[in-house]
Amino acid sequence: MPPDDALRVALALERSDSLTSIQNAVRGYASGFGFDRFVLFSASTSQDELVDRIYWVEGDWFGNGTVVDAKTYVRRCPVTRHILEIGEAFFWTKTLDQEGEHYRIVRRPQGPGIHGLQTPVFGPLGLEGAMSLGGEKIDASPAARLSMGLVATSAFLVARRLIETPQSEAPKKLSDREREVLAWTAAGWRQADIAATLGLSNRTVENHLRKARQRLGVATTAEAIRVAIRNGYIKG
Repeated sequence: MPPDDALRVALALERSDSLTSIQNAVRGYASGFGFDRFVLFSASTSQDELVDRIYWVEGDWFGNGTVVDAKTYVRRCPVTRHILEIGEAFFWTKTLDQEGEHYRIVRRPQGPGIHGLQTPVFGPLGLEGAMSLGGEKIDASPAARLSMGLVATSAFLVARRLIETPQSEAPKKLSDREREVLAWTAAGWRQADIAATLGLSNRTVENHLRKARQRLGVATTAEAIRVAIRNGYIKG
């Protein structure tokens, strides 16, 4: 598939107004490289909860029809944690023998098994999301990696915009204190440290974060930080 088509697909993704249109665009392009399994998710740098929210999962990732959610995906696909250690898209491969499943990060997957491409997406907060694509016979050329990397990044950015910041409901402005607490949190401060610095109780700090999430229409503090930066409420 011509690499130039990646730009065309990325532009089409930018005009997408639904998750379905994103899926159709990615699925149609990726199939030309042999991919038929997809996971698109937002991420955090937490070692305990790397996958923050799964936007889209499709395909028989584990070969047995297992329904994949965030917990199952992280537990069964350990290569996901490799995105904390690398700043670019990478190939992986999974083989199965009597001892179970074996995942490896490889330069170029080949042979039997399920192979895949993982593309991390970085932003003001560091790692913000990723897309993983898999298939049994994939194109693992440099052109495929770069082309699918562009499409995967575009898909993530548009999906996050549609899912985490609904166009029908613009984020409400934060109060000065909510903005202040969220900014300290974005800088990596713990709630206890923020409370001590501002002369507040831990419960009050948590209440400010909760109200900030409500005003911005998101479920997690990490999402609130992303929306606040994107709308200029706090600095990245």
